[in-house]
Amino acid sequence: MRAVDITWLGRTCFRLRGREGAVLTDPVAASTGYSLGRTTAEIVTLSRKDDAAISNHDGVRGEPRIFDAPGEYEVRGILVTGIPVERDDGARTMVFACEIDGVNIVHLGLPDAPPGPAVLERFENVDVLLMPIGGGDSLSASVAVDLMQRIDPNIVVPMNYRTDLDSAHLDPIDRFLSEAGATPEPRPRLSVTRGSLPGELTVEVLKPRGS
Repeated sequence: MRAVDITWLGRTCFRLRGREGAVLTDPVAASTGYSLGRTTAEIVTLSRKDDAAISNHDGVRGEPRIFDAPGEYEVRGILVTGIPVERDDGARTMVFACEIDGVNIVHLGLPDAPPGPAVLERFENVDVLLMPIGGGDSLSASVAVDLMQRIDPNIVVPMNYRTDLDSAHLDPIDRFLSEAGATPEPRPRLSVTRGSLPGELTVEVLKPRGS
């Protein structure tokens, strides 16, 4: 079976490429310091359609289907489930669960507190969790570590933290890695199949594309 390739483009933007198509989450705007380049996708998910920095779907090549609301969708055999999470500031973020070639990937969006039990119970058998860890208007390192352990995926990929490319007021990744007791070597891409999933929770760090 072909692996699902996961690349990070910055902030909360990932490209998840499977056998029949690709999902792009939260396409970044140039104002963030990151670039979409010539990225193509069949599906675009928006966790905060009200945030111009991470809803640059016009910058995505092709004619992708755009999902920004609750529901269950299927495009080219890729299953996408949108789950709303209310924030304390009155806004809403969307969590998106994607099943691509048998791999279950959950993109947590930008909640400002851990999702409640009704949301967490829908996160059974998460293979890969894409999770904000850099504070700002979302989860801090300590809160993220606790939530990571509660969800207990096979792989956690941190997102939404400060890098040399980013202009945002976010925390760097160091505190999260220290609290998680993890020392991964950053890599440009993560390739995952069901058979290659680690038996214990593993933190993987991706380099933002272009760094």
